[in-house]
Order: sequence, then structure tokens, then C-alpha cells
Amino acid sequence: MAEFRIDDLIEVTRQAGDVAMAIYGRDHDVAFKDDKSPVTEADLAVDNLLFPFLTEHFPDTPVVTEERASTHVSLPADGRFFLVDPIDGTKEFIKRTGEFTINVALIENGQPIAGIVHAPAIGRMFVGELATGAREIDADGASRRIAVRGCDATPTAVASRSHMTKETETFISENKIGHCVNAGSSLKFCLVAAGEADIYPRFGPTMEWDTAAGHAVLAAAGGRVLTCDGAPLSYGKPQFRNPYFIAASPTAHYTVPALVA
Repeated sequence: MAEFRIDDLIEVTRQAGDVAMAIYGRDHDVAFKDDKSPVTEADLAVDNLLFPFLTEHFPDTPVVTEERASTHVSLPADGRFFLVDPIDGTKEFIKRTGEFTINVALIENGQPIAGIVHAPAIGRMFVGELATGAREIDADGASRRIAVRGCDATPTAVASRSHMTKETETFISENKIGHCVNAGSSLKFCLVAAGEADIYPRFGPTMEWDTAAGHAVLAAAGGRVLTCDGAPLSYGKPQFRNPYFIAASPTAHYTVPALVA
């Protein structure tokens, strides 16, 4: 098995960002999948860069990517595999809010052990590896360590810009959240990881490729992602569908409303 270092993926992920931005800056085609979710030229172009790179450089590690149904197969629970979302936040990409990301994660024993979340439109890249910690790399290549912050009595939440739900509104109200920031894509995990927010409740549908890279960054920064019953969010599940979850600093205390649980 080829030795893996998260730094080996930084340059190709930057290249993927350049590909996405070339399409982002012009008119582009948008199609719709069977589930009515949108897919753009950028989703496919980024996939066509990342998938061959990963399969060539890590031939012993399966790659599961959103845009290739042939990769959505059952995997051994204790095996290694990559999870890729070429464009996370496609709706934000289409609306040109800048809040879309390119997500690449490595899963081992059902947990994300390394990941990159790249937001090229806003010049932010987040890199996390359990063995070495988390950092943010800016558009000029400068790197700084990041970590979750201690949470006080009035935590700041971050919630989905495009997928706010009644359950999320109830959670924010019942847990006396002092401030709520809206953001798109897996940036929400990264804002918690960077100490810019304390908690990200997600009470809506997500797939594993939506969350794995952000989860990896947050875990490397000292955070955690738990299901509503308090179990760690795991990966390699049938059909790659996630249950509801709460991503947070370990010092963020909360209760799950009955409406959600």
C-alpha cells in the first residue's frame, strides 16, 4: 500500500480549485440528477482531475466519489478508502456566493483520519490529519495552525445557508445559542475547527462525501461529530447516507430537542 501523506494532496486540490474557478467565472451548463439535485460542468471537471490522480497514486485504496455511481459500492468496515465531493455546495456555486468547496478525505476503520476542504472562491484551504493536527493555508500558501475554541455560555452556531430546517431552528432556540452564522458547504465544519464558531447542528439529509473532509479537519482541530444519540458519526454506511448530527467543540454543551430525537 502506498504511503499516504495529506500534504501529497494539497497541490492537486489547488489545481482542482483552479479548474472550478475557470468555470465559476463564466456561463456554464447545469443539469439535474434523478434526485433533483444540480450538477455543473465544474462537478464533472474536478472529478475528472481528482479521481484519476487518487487511483494512480494510491492504487490499493478505493475511491468513492459523488459523481461516479460505479464507486458507490459496499466497503469493508475496517478498510481504507477515499471519499471525494468534487464540488460541495453546488447550489452556492450556481448562485456564485463563493461558499462552495472541494472535499477530499481518507477514511480508516469507519472514521475520517485526514482531509482537505478547499474553498477557492474565498481563498481558504483547510487541512486536517489526526496524526499532525489541523491548519489553514491561505491563497499565498501561508499556513497557520487552527484549533477549536473553548465555548462560553452563549455559543455561536453555524448553520446551512441553503438547508435551514425547523429542527435546526428549534435546536438553536432551545440551546440558547447567542449568535448564528449562515454558511454553505463543508465550510461550516471548518469555521468550528478554526474557532470562529462553536457548534454546527445538521438536521437534514447529507451524504458521506458531503461531510467526511470537514469532519476530518474538525477532528484534527480537537472537535467531534456525534449523531443525535451521542455516537460518533461513522463512514462506509449502506448507501453512504448520514443520520442527523452535531459537529462541535467538545466544550459546547447542548441538548437534542424531542422534535429532533
